[in-house]
Amino acid sequence: MRIAVLASHEGSTLQAVIDACKTKTIDATVALIISNNSSSGALRRAVLANVMSQHISSKTHGDDDGADRAMLKTCQDQQIDLILLLGYMKKLGSQTLTAFRGKILNTHPALLPKFGGQGYFGRKVHEAVIAAGEVESGASVHFVDTDYDTGPILAQVKVAVNPKDDARALEERVKAAEQELLVAILKELVEQQTPK
Repeated sequence: MRIAVLASHEGSTLQAVIDACKTKTIDATVALIISNNSSSGALRRAVLANVMSQHISSKTHGDDDGADRAMLKTCQDQQIDLILLLGYMKKLGSQTLTAFRGKILNTHPALLPKFGGQGYFGRKVHEAVIAAGEVESGASVHFVDTDYDTGPILAQVKVAVNPKDDARALEERVKAAEQELLVAILKELVEQQTPK
C-alpha cells in the first residue's frame, strides 16, 4: 500500500506512521507527503525520511481549484492507494475527494461527533473538552467527506480526563492513543488488502 500524508504543521502523527512502515509494523510505504505550509515540520520530516514531498497550496497553484488539481495529479502520478489527513488544516477539494472516495482517512483528537467541525483542531479541542467538564475524551479515525470531521467513523479510542489535567497534559495522552489507534487501523487495512 502506498500512502500519501497531508499535514499542515509539525507532523508527529506522520512520524508515527513513517516509523511503523520502517519497522514493518505496517506493510506499507509513506510514498508522498504534501503540506499547505512551506515551513511545516511535516516537510522537514519528509526530507529526513527520504520521502517525496511537495508544498501545495492556493499560493503555489493560483487558487484552491489549482491546488486541488495539483494534489490529485501528484497523488495519481505516485500511484497512491490511501490518503491520510494528519493535522491538515484545509478542506480537500472536490476533485481529490471524488477520485479517492473511500480512500481518505482523517484523525481527530476527540470522540466524534463531539468536539468536531470547523474551529476544533489541536489544543483547542482539549481546551473545549476540559471546559465542558467531560470525564473522557479520546481520538477518532474516520473517512473523509465534504465537511470537517463528519465522515463515517472507522474506529475510536477513549482516554480518561483526569481532574488535574490541563489542555497540554490531555493533548499528550490523546496524541499517543491516536497514534496507536491509527497504526493499528492501517495494519488492519493493509492485511485486508493482502492476498492470502
